Amino acid sequence: MGFISGLPSLGVVIFQGCILVVLLEAMRRRDIAAAVNAFVSFVVVFLPLLVELVAREGGSATVDFGPELPLWIAVAGLLHSIGMLGPYDSVRWWDTLTHTVSAMLVAALVYAGLVVIAEETAVGGQWAGGVAVITILFMIAVGVFWELIELVARAVGDRYDVEPVLVHYGWRDTASDLVFDVVGTLIVVVLDLRLFVPVAAAYPRTTRRLLVGSGVVILGGSLVMALIVYLGRRR
Repeated sequence: MGFISGLPSLGVVIFQGCILVVLLEAMRRRDIAAAVNAFVSFVVVFLPLLVELVAREGGSATVDFGPELPLWIAVAGLLHSIGMLGPYDSVRWWDTLTHTVSAMLVAALVYAGLVVIAEETAVGGQWAGGVAVITILFMIAVGVFWELIELVARAVGDRYDVEPVLVHYGWRDTASDLVFDVVGTLIVVVLDLRLFVPVAAAYPRTTRRLLVGSGVVILGGSLVMALIVYLGRRR
């Protein structure tokens, strides 16, 4: 039983090791974009641990994401890191798989927050469908935000004649990415995946602020980036 419970933690170590291998291969190839993405993917896995440490040092109630969140981040990060080495270009379904897994991760966090807010307002049962719809709409906004980041990255690369850190493959690919972002989100809401609800429920006020703040950043950032892309194309 102890071995089974320790599998997620072991999985984090294994996937982090794989990301490091990808990072080393990217450096060997002198592929700056792949190296940067692998490095970021490796570092992001430690964010849940950082949040837990900050909460502990701040004297707040214990925050415990468990190994599941770091493992999920590591899996998504490894898929993306490997994709930057070539599979994004050569394997048709690789981008689809990566977007679906990543969307499921973000959707699970958003869904958990919305479930907690709905239950806190004593309308959880009445708003079950509403939570699902809002999660889907939120994730569409997240998907658009990410695609705009890719467009801005390409524009910056073109402007300064450097390899973009993120690659945009065209509008057909953008449409496909958004579709599978929704697919990943639907998997979460249909399965009613509440893996992160306990953590969100421990900090309902912070959860609400994070959701609202994220929404503002996503909408505001999308408008700014859309304007940058539009003005860049008019030049």
